[in-house]
Amino acid sequence: MTIQSLKLTNFRNITSAEIFPSAGVNLLVGENASGKTSILEAIYLLSMVRSFRSKKTKNLINHTADQFTVFANLNAGEANTYSLGIQRHQQAADTDILFRGQKPSGVAELTAALPVQLINPDAFRLLEGSPKDRRQFLDWGVFHVEPTFMHCWKRFQRALKQRNSLLRHGRIDELELQLWEKELAVNGEQITALRQAYLASLKPIFANLLDRFLGLQNFTLNFQRGWDKNVDLTESLFLSRVKDREQGFTQAGPQRADIRVAMNGYTAMDVLSRGQQKLVVSALKLAQGALLSEARNKQCVYLIDDLPAELDKQHRRIFCEVLEKQSGQVFITGVDAEALADGWQKPESISWFHVEHGQISLKPCPSTK
Repeated sequence: MTIQSLKLTNFRNITSAEIFPSAGVNLLVGENASGKTSILEAIYLLSMVRSFRSKKTKNLINHTADQFTVFANLNAGEANTYSLGIQRHQQAADTDILFRGQKPSGVAELTAALPVQLINPDAFRLLEGSPKDRRQFLDWGVFHVEPTFMHCWKRFQRALKQRNSLLRHGRIDELELQLWEKELAVNGEQITALRQAYLASLKPIFANLLDRFLGLQNFTLNFQRGWDKNVDLTESLFLSRVKDREQGFTQAGPQRADIRVAMNGYTAMDVLSRGQQKLVVSALKLAQGALLSEARNKQCVYLIDDLPAELDKQHRRIFCEVLEKQSGQVFITGVDAEALADGWQKPESISWFHVEHGQISLKPCPSTK
């Protein structure tokens, strides 16, 4: 889907604003703290029902108001348009959501309908963060490409919770433990197989983008499944029972999986500059979007906060060329309009928005003034 219109009310420092973005590239220019990132945050919220800047949704409410509203009309193609609205009251316990005129079945329904890829300073966690950050990246892709993933994941999480609960008890019902271990192992092996298949499809796309961005071809994307590679998960769970009882939780399984980007045997973070790291992270995100388009014929909405940061003119141009070829809807923020304008093959097709003190206005492209 693409966003046809976006309306914000009392969201962060934006009291009231409405924009009608293009289905292609949209550039948001303005000074720091003007509200540019808040627009990206609002779009992210529509997909994930959470912010990428705050753990508490209440923090998104403008300090002069007692509630915020984010509302969008989404275009699903072939004249199909759907509405999506999220509202949060200061005193309410939950966030109100309406999608297609009714409450969605869960966050997964929104995420599936509006796939969003975020490239911002937090994206560096793919290289320097915890394994959990990289698992979330991986599972986002598997979720969108493999319809069976969510079913397996829910069953696995339920079995994992039950096994951990039994491990923490003084006495363990061996039969019950075996039953939950079987459920955990069956779904855990399936999740791992889906992850491995997904990575196998992602690697060549990622490698091609890295070659474009950095001219380097000796990168590897390594997958660690989360338990001893020489045994299956059933045996691993059995062998680790004693240690698991001591620790009170399950130590082996896909909940411990990880992926690593390496170059000549060294992690990318240890051998690359900050700008090069940004390109590696961007290649991972863009590769996911390209694979989604290829496998499911669905386009991502790309949210890129401060594109010029840490990228020189040459690499910005390559980045822009790749984005234009991806054919997804793109929202990019920046302080320097000239830097944002440089590098596009079709500047006349780009929509420009000026953001100032929470006010958003459509502006002509600087290069055409």
